Amino acid sequence: MAAASSMGDVHCSKAARLLSLSGLFPIFKPKGPTSASYLNQLKEKLLKEAGIEHRGMKRKQQKLKMGHGGTLDSAASGVLVVGIGKGTKMLTTMLTGSKKYTTVGELGKATDTLDALGKVTEEKPYDHITRSDMEDVLAKFVGDIMQVPPIYSALKKDGATLSSLAQKGEKVEAKPARPVTVYSISLKAFQPPLFTLDVECGGGFYIRSLVSDVGKELSSCASVKELTRTKQGQFTEENTVPEENWTIDGIAQALEQGPASTDTDPSSKRFKAQDSNKEAEGPAPSEKCDPDCDQKQGFQECSEETAVPDGRP
Repeated sequence: MAAASSMGDVHCSKAARLLSLSGLFPIFKPKGPTSASYLNQLKEKLLKEAGIEHRGMKRKQQKLKMGHGGTLDSAASGVLVVGIGKGTKMLTTMLTGSKKYTTVGELGKATDTLDALGKVTEEKPYDHITRSDMEDVLAKFVGDIMQVPPIYSALKKDGATLSSLAQKGEKVEAKPARPVTVYSISLKAFQPPLFTLDVECGGGFYIRSLVSDVGKELSSCASVKELTRTKQGQFTEENTVPEENWTIDGIAQALEQGPASTDTDPSSKRFKAQDSNKEAEGPAPSEKCDPDCDQKQGFQECSEETAVPDGRP
């Protein structure tokens, strides 16, 4: 009886501590799970440690409030910011800074989703494209530009995402071009048909659209092969909480430390096209996310900074 009582006291103490946690912290979503399912893994682990049963409970009945901002597609990886407790209400305002992505594009191949998850819709030669050609074209996409969002995205029409409508076979028209901001683009590797970009952008920007538009500007076509978000607002890949630290103590420590990044928002800086001439033409890195930042059942876009459904960039 004493042992059972002691165990109950421990769980009660841990439950109280867990439910008192509040704030934002980043985790690194791997390629494979959706943002929502990966967050749920974290939530279930914390609830189990605290001895709290939540399966079958309706959202409003759940005691532990958790959410994420800036959905990453299942095929993408990278920084996913999590809000816990009152932190869920901070996601929109705290994630208004720039985002950074590393993406691997593939020349000569276009798909209906603008990434590797879609059906190939067109193939074109790319032998004529040089590194210099690529750098010249990329410079055109730095600054305040107009961009047409992908049809497969988390943007909505009549309450349903364009992705879900397209997947049902319904005819979906692309949304009108809208203003977006790109702070910098750096060509990190050029090994046709693959090329690797580092991109820093503002909200609402789709990496998939960028890669597709770059291919068209080069008189060819292109699609995203891999996508990774390395920074979201003040949170960077370096200060994400690893799965082995998914404990009540681990999350509490992460909340106390706060974001490691002290960079100022690039919106206060002059736009810059980074010189990549000194970059080694190494192999293209493996992929990561947000092949954009929005949703296709896949990627979510950088504009969806809310703790809701999956999307893709």
